[in-house]
Amino acid sequence: MTVLLDTHVWIWAFEGSERLGKMARELLEDPANERWISTVSTLELARLVARSELALSCPLSDWIASSCSALRLQTQPVTQEIALESYALPGAFHPDPADRQIVATARLGGFSLLTADRRILEYPDVAALDATR
Repeated sequence: MTVLLDTHVWIWAFEGSERLGKMARELLEDPANERWISTVSTLELARLVARSELALSCPLSDWIASSCSALRLQTQPVTQEIALESYALPGAFHPDPADRQIVATARLGGFSLLTADRRILEYPDVAALDATR
């Protein structure tokens, strides 16, 4: 399976959060699964750290390098196609630009999106998995 981690799932996975469910842990630990993050998640982390809404144990660039290595994450950059898809999503979807880009990334890349975001889990036009299970 090819899994795209939502931003909070990336944090939970690396920090060992109890919020991450058993199924999600097993998905992330299975070496047969590919694990991806979007550069939009990096942007979200940078914003949270800059606003002092997220405190990390080391500088953000070190945290990103360490987490990508430890979790064996690959990075999907935001392409022109993803940017366009973000505002051409079918049906009703909420306006948060980061979530729109992450959903568009999952849709175009054929990823299963691992998230705990109810709005995404309830959106019928993306393959989403509940990270709390």
